[in-house]
Amino acid sequence: MPDSIQLTLTAMAHGGSALGRHAGQVIFVPYAIPCETVRVEILESQARWAKARLLEVIEPSPHRVSPPCPYFGAGRCSGCHFQHIDYEAQAEFKQQVVADQLIRVGGLEGIRVEDIIGAAEPWSYRNQVQFSIDADGNLAFPTNDGQWLPVQECLLLDPLLDDLWSALDMEWPQLGRLSLRCGSATGDLLAIFELEDYQDFEIEVDFPVSCTLLLADGETVVLMGVPHLMEHVDGREYRISAASPFPPNTGGAEALVALVRDYLAPQGHETLVDLGCGVGLFGLALAGDVARVVGVESRPSAAADFRANAADLGHVTLLEKPVGEALTEWEGPADLVVLHPPRQGVGRETIEALARLAPQRIVYVSSDPATFARDARVLVEQEYRLDVVQPVDLWPQTFHVACVALLSRGESR
Repeated sequence: MPDSIQLTLTAMAHGGSALGRHAGQVIFVPYAIPCETVRVEILESQARWAKARLLEVIEPSPHRVSPPCPYFGAGRCSGCHFQHIDYEAQAEFKQQVVADQLIRVGGLEGIRVEDIIGAAEPWSYRNQVQFSIDADGNLAFPTNDGQWLPVQECLLLDPLLDDLWSALDMEWPQLGRLSLRCGSATGDLLAIFELEDYQDFEIEVDFPVSCTLLLADGETVVLMGVPHLMEHVDGREYRISAASPFPPNTGGAEALVALVRDYLAPQGHETLVDLGCGVGLFGLALAGDVARVVGVESRPSAAADFRANAADLGHVTLLEKPVGEALTEWEGPADLVVLHPPRQGVGRETIEALARLAPQRIVYVSSDPATFARDARVLVEQEYRLDVVQPVDLWPQTFHVACVALLSRGESR
C-alpha cells in the first residue's frame, strides 16, 4: 500500500469530494462520504489543502451504497460523482453545500435556505447526452483523468434516449461528437452530429428521429426531419433547436418555472425582463401574468427559438444581445427580473448595471452555488435583500445543484 494517512471526514465540499483535516491541511477525498473513517493517499499537496485518493473505507457511512453503474468510480466516467451515496443523503449534502457557499463565498450569514426539492426519479431523467468518439471509433464519455471511456449504457438517460442509442448503427470515421436530445413530455427525438469533415456524409435511420449536422459556426444542416424538437413544460410548448440550451431534466424545469412564478408574484401590470432567456422557459411561462415581457438573449439559435415560441404573444419582445450590453442600454421599466446565467454567473459589472434599473424583485436561477453566492453578495451590496434560496436537484448522482433565489427591495414578503 502507498504511503497513506487515516482521517475522519466531516463535510461535503462543493465539487463532490468529502473533506477532513490532517496536520493543518484540509484533505479533499472523492468517492467518500462525510462521517466515514478512511485511509487515503495524498496526490497533490498545497500549504493549506491537499487532494487525496481513497484507498480504503475503514468505517463506512450508513448512506454508502453499491453504485449500479459499471463505469462509475476513480479513473472511470466523470459524469457522476455520488452513485455511492443513497439519494436522500445526496440531496441533503447538496443543500448543505448551498448554505456553506453562501457563507464562505458570499459572506452571507443567516440566509433562509429551504429544504431541497429532490428529483421524483433520480435515474433515467436526462433529456440530453453528448458523446465523443475515441481513437477506435467508439462512443465515449470523458474520464476523471482526461481520457475517453467507451460506454454501452448510461443509467441517467431518459428511456427515449436509451432506445434511440440502442437503435443507432453507424460507422463513425468522420464523427467528432454526437448529441442525442429528446422531449420527455412529447416523445420528440433529435440527433446532432458534429463532423471532422462535412463532405459526403450520409445517414439512414429506421427510427422516428430528426437528424442534423451542427457546424462550427453554430449553423445547422438538416439531414432528416426538422432541426429542433418540441417540449411541454407547465402547459406551454417550446421549440428547442440543436444548438439551444435547455434544462437537462424536464421534471426539474417544471419545478423551476413554478418557483420563479411564486417568487416574482406578478400582479398583472408589470414589465418582466428575462435575462439570458434562452428559448423562453421562464419569461413565456409568465407572459400571461404580466403586462409586458422583454427577453434578452445573445445566442442566435436560442433567440430564434424564443421568437418562434412567443409568436402568439403580442406583448413579448426580444433584445438579441449580451445581457451586460442590454442592461447598459435598457431605459426601463424593469419591475420584475428573472436572471438565469450560465454556471460561471454574471459578475460584478453586470450585477451593478442590473441594480441601477432598480427592479422590485429579482429571481436568480443558478446552476452553481459558488458563483451565485458571489453574485448575490454584489446584489446585497446594491441594497437588495436575499429573502430565500431554494435548492433544486436537477442533476441526481452528480454534485451539481440548481438554486432559485428571491432578492427584493422594500418590505419583506
